[in-house]
Formats: sequence, structure tokens, C-alpha cells
Amino acid sequence: MGQTNATTALQFTEEMKGFVTFGATNFQDGYDQGRAAGTALMFHLTIRTEDLDRFLSSTDHEAAAMGYVACDQFGGRRPVERGTFNLFVDTADRNSKKMRYRLFFRDAEGRPLTLTGFKLAQMVVTPEVWANTTTLYTNIFSGHVEADQESSAQLVAAGIIHIEVPDFLRELTTLRAFAPTAQARAEGVEKFGRFFLGSLWDVYRPRLLPKLGDFEREIPLYTTEGVRDAEITIHPFQTGDRLGLTLTRFLREPCDDVVVIIHGLTTSTDMFIMPEHENLVSYLLDRGYTDVWSLDFRMSNRFGYNLHRHRYTMDDIALFDHPAALAEVRKQIGPDRRIHVICHCLGSMSFTMSLFAKAVDGVRSVIANSVALTPRVPGWSKLKLMFGPFLAESVCGFEYINPYWRREPGFSLGKLFALAVDLFHHECDSSECHMLSFLWGTGFPALYNHENLLDITHRRGGDLYGGTSVNYHRHVRKMVFSNNTAVKYDPSDPRLAALPNDYFQYAREIETPILFVTGERNNVFRDSNLVCHDRLQKIVPGRHELRVFPNYGHQDVFMGKDVSRDIFPHFVEYLDRQRGSRVTRGPHAVMASGPAAVTEARS
Repeated sequence: MGQTNATTALQFTEEMKGFVTFGATNFQDGYDQGRAAGTALMFHLTIRTEDLDRFLSSTDHEAAAMGYVACDQFGGRRPVERGTFNLFVDTADRNSKKMRYRLFFRDAEGRPLTLTGFKLAQMVVTPEVWANTTTLYTNIFSGHVEADQESSAQLVAAGIIHIEVPDFLRELTTLRAFAPTAQARAEGVEKFGRFFLGSLWDVYRPRLLPKLGDFEREIPLYTTEGVRDAEITIHPFQTGDRLGLTLTRFLREPCDDVVVIIHGLTTSTDMFIMPEHENLVSYLLDRGYTDVWSLDFRMSNRFGYNLHRHRYTMDDIALFDHPAALAEVRKQIGPDRRIHVICHCLGSMSFTMSLFAKAVDGVRSVIANSVALTPRVPGWSKLKLMFGPFLAESVCGFEYINPYWRREPGFSLGKLFALAVDLFHHECDSSECHMLSFLWGTGFPALYNHENLLDITHRRGGDLYGGTSVNYHRHVRKMVFSNNTAVKYDPSDPRLAALPNDYFQYAREIETPILFVTGERNNVFRDSNLVCHDRLQKIVPGRHELRVFPNYGHQDVFMGKDVSRDIFPHFVEYLDRQRGSRVTRGPHAVMASGPAAVTEARS
């Protein structure tokens, strides 16, 4: 392969070896099980670009990958028909860059397969440059699958492969530049070396204050373009304490099983209809649940009264919001159709409180993400709950805390506060992301794993999350310090006399089955749903179920780029079992047939 006088070509050869497991979906599990079973996989590739300057200046830094994949289960050494390699591609995490591989090949029977993988160069407390840049997290899909098709592709195997030290030393000797003169060849190698080492320095160098990423709205605010082929109607209603709320209905055709979805604090219906990936509403509509409703209750960022100091608690939501919302749904769908609820975060906590207080009934099943009746938080979060509300209101004088503060025009105390938060968060260039980690959870970031989000989702955090007053934090604090139990905030409040002081009081009598779900890396409410399921298992064995999603956190269970592959199939499998005849209870949680790995809770 040649090049013109105006270009310099460059290539190197790379060999990686490791293990995969067929049927696995978790990289580490695939590696561990594959190693024990001897399911080895390797590839030998020549990476080549015909135009080095274009390769270095483009945003995707893409080159061709030629060679072979070798695995006994695929018939031995199989040639790569088409391959691409991307070097140090930017991600949502400013302290993280990825190297990506995509290899099309066929097994011995001629069936098409795709190997995809990524290496992650990521700043950690103890930098592990070697491990990060030589470890390839690997998936193998059925068919020749492009990047935008992965979410719906069939996953065949998963695992990890590595560059071993001797192979890496050999790789260094294969680096070649091709140009008309020796000087041009030497300059080509030097350019590549500067880019490679400079990218590593970009990730691992120390920083005082992170650069603020640019923001220009790419997806319209409050858009419904993420839901196609459905009649969308807005249904306003009022609560008993005189607040106006809304339900949004996505109707494709009448359905005997109606799904109501409930967001968390500072989010809204927008988190379920995101157009940048296959969202929950569209996923449900496409799989037979053709009448879906989304509730914007008093925690929604669409309501301006969240930007005023208030004293609302989860008790108010449990008694006033959820009963009124279900009553409006019933008014529209009639008395005979089954209602299923999918809820998240404090929407999940408040709805399960409403259910267990007998404030709502007629619910066929519930899927509750992250937290329900047993809030548990990390140690740093406990300190924030203890002192944060007082400091925010009485010392700083904030009416609310807004993750968008640093981008607001002009000067404000809130902008200074956001700048101070940025001093402690170098994990990305989004001030909104930093503020969300401050508001909820412990970590860098706290709400999700950056690698699970599309970059555009990360950039529009200021639209997907809003400001809030801090009184809800006081109620969570009381629950955390009440043996991690959902309790009434003020038992002396006569307005709330209908609610129990302890929301486990009627647990034995609540027959609605609940699927408790959470990400295994949940840094907001940690193992809250594991504990809730365990407590209820002792009260009513077998009634409720639990699933834990590997490599997911708190918010990315709904907003991650691959949720239609990793998460939503489990939701639909559970809903399918709850529709029709009455629920048959088993001795333990039933695994879903979807492709994502889950941790199963057993009695």
C-alpha cells in the first residue's frame, strides 16, 4: 500500500491474548470463567493509517485494522474481513480516553461475527497507566454490527484480553512510517509519539481547576422527539394540598396493561423519552405495552415552585401526589385495566411509601429502582445530610441548589458555590455533573458511570436535572438515622394522620409484588434495595424480587446508552409475568431471559 508525496503513512502490529465466556455479559466474569474453562481468544492486528496528519487531527483518530482473530470455538484462526481502530477518543469523562476496536470476521461455518473492545485510559487515585492502556474489554456479537447497532445486537461472548509484556516490546519494534524521505519518516514517528504520550499526559496530569466544557443546546428542551408513532397528550390534575401536577400519556393503542413511570428528585418525564438512545417509553410501546403514562410530580424540574424554599416531604408526595395521579389515570383508562408502575429514586421511595401506607391500591406490579423503604447512603453522604440543609438555607441563604449555577450569566453566590464544588471534582468538564455529585451521593461522579452515558447525555445534564430546595434531604436524613427505615417526618402533623409512622407497618398486607432493582455501583443509595428486599423477604417470603445490574450506578439504569440491551429487557420480562393471571409466587427471584447479567437474590 503506497501513499502520495503529500502524506505519511504509519503502521504498527499488535497482539493481544485473553479469555472470554460464551453467554457472559460482564467483562470480568467472562474473563474469570473463560480462564477457568480454557476459552482462550487472541488477535493479531496490523494497525495502519494512510494519512497520519488526518489521523492525528480528526476527532475519532481512526485507522484500519488488518489481521486475524483466533479462538478454538470459532474454528481457530479467522481472518479479519474489515477492522477499525480508534486511538484515544474523548469521552464524557475529561480524565478518560478510550481506544476502540471493531473487527468483522466469520466462524468456521461462515456465520458473521463482530469483535468489539475498548481500552480505557482513566485517571485513578493510583494511576495504573500500564494496566489501563493494555487491557481490552471485549464483546463478541452475532453478525457484522456497527456501533449504533450494538444495543439491539445479540451478544455471543464477553471477556478481557491483554497485551503481555513481550508482545508490547515487539509492538514497539513494528512502528513504521512510510514517506518519500528518511526525514519525513522520522518526523512521522515523532508526531505519533508526541500524540500518544501527550494524550496520556492529558489524562494523568495533575489539575487545580477543571476546564468548563462548552455548552450549546443540541437536543431541544422538553422535546418529545424521542417517542415516535404515539399520540401524546398532557393531563393536568390537582393534589389535595392544591398543587398542579401533570401526566403525559403516550398512546399507540388501548392496552389491558397500562404502565405509569415516575421520575426522581430534580428530573422529569424527560429522563424516560431521551431521543439520543432507545428510551424506556419507546421500548415499552414497541413491546406490547402500548399505553404508557409518565408522572411529573412535585419533584419535577418542570415546576417552578421547586426553586422556592419549601417544607415538602416524602409524606406529602405519598399522601397527595401519587393517589391523585393514579386516580387521573383510572379516570382515563377505566376501572378494569391493570396498572403497573416503574419508579426511580425518591419517586420510588415516595411511591412505595404510598403503596405500603394503603394510600394507593389497584396496582398490579411495581418496579422500583435504587431505593424504596430502606434508604442507606455512604458515609460522606451522611455528613452532607446532617449539615447540608442548615448550611444551605441558614448560612448561605440559598432558596434552592441548582446544578446549572456555574453557567448562569452574571455574578451570584450560587456561581461561587459551584466553582468551589468544581475544585474538588476533576473527573469531567461538566460543572452540572460535579454539582449533582455534591447534591446526591459520594463519588467522582456519584449518580452514574461516565462510560455508560453518551457524551451528548453528559453534556445536557443542565436540562435533564434541575434545581431543588433542600427539605427533602431532611426527610431522607431522618430515615437514614431511623435504622434506615421509611418513617413519617412529623408524626404530629394532623394533615398526615392517615399515614403510618413506620411504613413497614402494613407490609404483610400489601400483596402488590415489587421487583427491586439497582446498579451494583450505586453510590447514591448503595445497597438500599438489597436491604429492603431482605427485610420484606423475612416478612412475606417470595412475594418480591431483586435484581442487581453489573457496571451500573444510580441514574444510568434509565439514562445509559445501552439500557435497551442491558436493563429494559428485564423490566419487560417481569411485566410479562405480572400481566394476565394473578402472580404466582416462587421461593426466590426469577432470572430474566434478557441479555444483561444480573445478580439474583434468593431467599
